[in-house]
This record gives sequence, C-alpha cells and structure tokens, in this order.
Amino acid sequence: MFRKNVLDIQVTDALAQIERTLREQVLGTLRRKGIVVGLSGGIDSSVVAALAVRALGKEKVLGLFMPERDSSGDSLRLGKVVAETLGIESVIEDIGPVVAAAGCYDRQVAAIRTIYPEYDERWKCKVTLPSILDSDRFNVSQLTVLSPAGETKTSRLTPSAYLQLVAATNFKQRTRKMLEYYHADRLNYAVAGTPNRLEYDQGFFVKLGDGAADVKPIAALYKTQVYALARHLGVIEEIVGREPTTDTYTLEQSQEDFYYSLHYSKLDLFLWAKNRGLSAESVAAELGYSPDQVRRVYDDIDQKRRATQYLHARPLLLDPVDEVP
Repeated sequence: MFRKNVLDIQVTDALAQIERTLREQVLGTLRRKGIVVGLSGGIDSSVVAALAVRALGKEKVLGLFMPERDSSGDSLRLGKVVAETLGIESVIEDIGPVVAAAGCYDRQVAAIRTIYPEYDERWKCKVTLPSILDSDRFNVSQLTVLSPAGETKTSRLTPSAYLQLVAATNFKQRTRKMLEYYHADRLNYAVAGTPNRLEYDQGFFVKLGDGAADVKPIAALYKTQVYALARHLGVIEEIVGREPTTDTYTLEQSQEDFYYSLHYSKLDLFLWAKNRGLSAESVAAELGYSPDQVRRVYDDIDQKRRATQYLHARPLLLDPVDEVP
C-alpha cells in the first residue's frame, strides 16, 4: 500500500548501520586511515562529513572547499560552518585557475554564443528543463541569460550547444575530484562520494567527476531520508532549510529546474513507488496527480536510467584479463 510516509526511517538504527559499514569499508576493505569529503555547503556533503566523523573520529576526516569564480559565496561560507561544527581539519583549494587554464570558461562562452552571439563573461546564465508534469515533451534544455543591463532572455539549446556547454562545465567536477584524490593519496585516506539514491539512480553526477569515489555512504538513501538524518545529526538549520542547488552556473538554479523537472520530495516518492512496481493509478490517488502525470514521471525515470548506464559503466575490455593463463 502506497502512503506519503513510506520513506520514514528509524534514524538511530540507520545511523548505527551506516557508521558500522563505513568503518569496516574504509579501515578493513580499503585499508585506508581516514576519509576526504568535498564540502559544498549542501545537505548531502554535510551529512556525509558528519557520518565520517561518527564512524572514524574527527581527527580522521578532511574537508575540502573547492570554489571557483561561478560558485555562490554561500557554498564556501556554509561549508566552513560544517567543518567548524564537526571540528575537522579543512583545506581551501580554489579551482578557478585550473579550470580557466583548461579552457572551461572560454568553452562555455563559445557554446553560449552559438545561441546568443552578444554573450560575454559579464553576463550570467543557467540551464533549465520544463516541468515533467505539464505535458509530454522532449527533454529539451533551455538556456537563460541575464545581460549586464538586466535583460533576461531564454531560448532552447541546440543539441550541439548543450553538449559543448555541459562538457566544458564538467571540467569543474573533474578538477575537484582530482584534488580530492591528491589529498587522499598524501594522507592514505579514502575519498567519500556524496550522491543520494536519487542522484545515483538518475545520473545526476559527472562520470569521473563527482561520480568517482571509494565509498558512497548515502547512495542507498532517498533525499528525503538524507534530510531526516541531517536533522538528527545536528546539521545547521540554514543548510537543512535550504533548497538543493546546482551551484554550477552564474545564475542561481535549483536541482529541480536543472535536471529533475520535479521537486525531490515528490520524485523520491515516485521513484520508491516505481521500484516496487506500483501502478500509476494507485500513486496518483495518494499524491493528488492524474495517472497520466505519474506515467510521465515513470517514463522520465526510465529514460534517465538508460542514460545513466553509461555513467555507471566500467571500461570495456576487448578480452578478459581476470584469468591466469
């Protein structure tokens, strides 16, 4: 039977299990001394850092802040609060010069100029998707730009412009992961990933960027459950009450606008129901949507899962190499 409270968990039991498993994985399976966590000021990284402290102790956790020129100032400020509250060592690594040297910003501008030739680095931008509930539609991303004079324009992104813009932006996530592994290597630590179940299942991560990690402590938890853990762990209210953002482009945007096309609190329930084979009619009746709307969400979940197979895939070998000749 589907109910709105199906994602409620026994927080104390869940924490005990995660702490025990994380400790066994890091110290036993991986034979590492501690954990590196990239702190973004968001709910997921805050919870992962708190779990790492509970599992290994604050002296065995390193928090990394990795801002760049498009980052929100709130991300660094809130990340510092998390580190200070947990009492962990932290390091600031400004990735701006690295991604600039790799051509990240120039390549972004070049992609945007195929839509708006007048665009330059004084402008701001973001990428969004329309709501999945409104109607059947192709997942066509839109580009919104804000001129220095305050004029806002929105237009569909062509496939080539979208791919180039995303490819250039992915420099940021891959640079951050490079630095996480630098610090992990020098300390003999493991790198902790921060995806929740929604991100892991639906492909909201960059391959070999934020998708790379040695352990992913909250990948089995729905976003709603991560928030429940955060409240129990004492994550500050400013983070718990903050809507999840991408912190990727210069205009602020939610994860809903950028990728999911639906608020996480609803999408969690749809994903839970779909995982259990519940009909669109039964879910619609409980959540107040039409069966057609639920089917649209189910179809979008399937489409994203197909695309995510590549992100999860291991490198392909021409011949097996695991057998001793």
